[in-house]
Amino acid sequence: MQSEFEAVIGLEVHCQLSTRSKIFCACPARMTEGQSVADITPNLNTCPVCTGQPGALPVLNKKVVEYAVLAGLATHCEIQMHSVFSRKNYFYPDLPKGYQISQYDLPVCGKGWLEIPGGSAPKRIGITRIHLEEDAGKNVHEVGYSAVNLNRAGVPLIEIVSEPEMFSAEEAGAYLRTLHSLVVTLGICDGNMQEGNFRCDANVSVRKRGATALGTRAEIKNVNSFRFIEKAIEYEIQRQIQVVVSGGQVVQETRGYDSDKNVTLSQRSKEEAHDYRYFPDPDLLPLRLTPEWVEKLRGALPELPDQKRARYSEQYKLSSQDAGTLSNSKSLSDFFERTIALFPAGDLSAPAKAIVNFLTGELTRLSSEASVELAQSKVTPRHLADLVQVSLSGVISSSGAKQVLISVWNSGAPVDSVIEKEGLKQVSDVGALEPIVQKIIDSNPSQAAELKAGKEKLMSFFVGQAMKASGGKANPALVSQIVKKLLA
Repeated sequence: MQSEFEAVIGLEVHCQLSTRSKIFCACPARMTEGQSVADITPNLNTCPVCTGQPGALPVLNKKVVEYAVLAGLATHCEIQMHSVFSRKNYFYPDLPKGYQISQYDLPVCGKGWLEIPGGSAPKRIGITRIHLEEDAGKNVHEVGYSAVNLNRAGVPLIEIVSEPEMFSAEEAGAYLRTLHSLVVTLGICDGNMQEGNFRCDANVSVRKRGATALGTRAEIKNVNSFRFIEKAIEYEIQRQIQVVVSGGQVVQETRGYDSDKNVTLSQRSKEEAHDYRYFPDPDLLPLRLTPEWVEKLRGALPELPDQKRARYSEQYKLSSQDAGTLSNSKSLSDFFERTIALFPAGDLSAPAKAIVNFLTGELTRLSSEASVELAQSKVTPRHLADLVQVSLSGVISSSGAKQVLISVWNSGAPVDSVIEKEGLKQVSDVGALEPIVQKIIDSNPSQAAELKAGKEKLMSFFVGQAMKASGGKANPALVSQIVKKLLA
């Protein structure tokens, strides 16, 4: 029955812009690395403008406009030379003015698109608009009462609204990861989802497969984890299908997501645009851009993730998956670039692949377990380049390389000294290994005969025995060669 239905998903993403000051006043918009303005002493980071005091007038931060235009250029949006700030009226304790300054019918960026990884080819998702607005404060709910912290009020946001062109939770997750990588690469958003720098509302509806009209949508608000947004969408799709199948009607509403129970919960009826009584803000002049200024910003765009992905595939012969993993993470791609630059020019496909394996494997694991960013760890690009070199040249085994990496992570010691200290250098001396291999062959005549007769799987048995006999120091590739030579 459920196969008769399909989901339709549109996403509204709020990116907190990483400017020094707020959008309409001089209060700080960000603190030290890893600390949100919402986390300092409550209501300390405020002034008459961001607390909505009578007579206080907003003054637009030019850097905020620059960051919004950069986002629009990177997502192929139409940059509007004329846009207007409006008042979005609603009452909530974290909004002391009684309205939020936002953009409505004339946003700074119009229609655009973003490509996400697909099955056989990338898929293009349309972007409806990107508009500027101020963030609200934060309600803090305690037992028996609630408090309001206005430190975050007035922090600049862009809201990126997609077209309803995603049809699964996986596509929505891919879109969010691609967009997150883009804004972090541009340097306009810190992307820290735990602090709320990058958060998402998902509009989810279902319809009979083959239908063209959209179903009634529910909006899941403020989910700040890729995994949770995927799980919330999956749950909501199944919930709506069950409602329709049982003869009910989906209600247009706002829902929250409970990650502990993995359910979405009704919060309130969904507001429409007319409920907010939008009108142009009389305290702010219309925003007018010049083509020359926009083109100057276009020329300042860095290499974007999709461009980087294509270059990695062409220059280093990386698979599309490896190139995509690197290009979607600024920290990984930066570390990769600094490491590969330490190798001499030439065919770099082998070291590039080895670097990616270490970065996406053991280093990602160590970084996650220690909750330490790779750039702040004791491992440097020089360490990784040296480790790749000794691994590719057969000086140490793959298991030995992992052991070295753990030691370097903990101590920051040079790779060569760790190998020497821990005795991890592989035995690559034919004269030393031949007697060991000959003894193993003599002790296992039936396996030797089967291998010689063509049962290639048995080679791993002899290599394993040689590794065991040598204390894990035998060069596996050389052991294979010696086995073949002695059996021949």
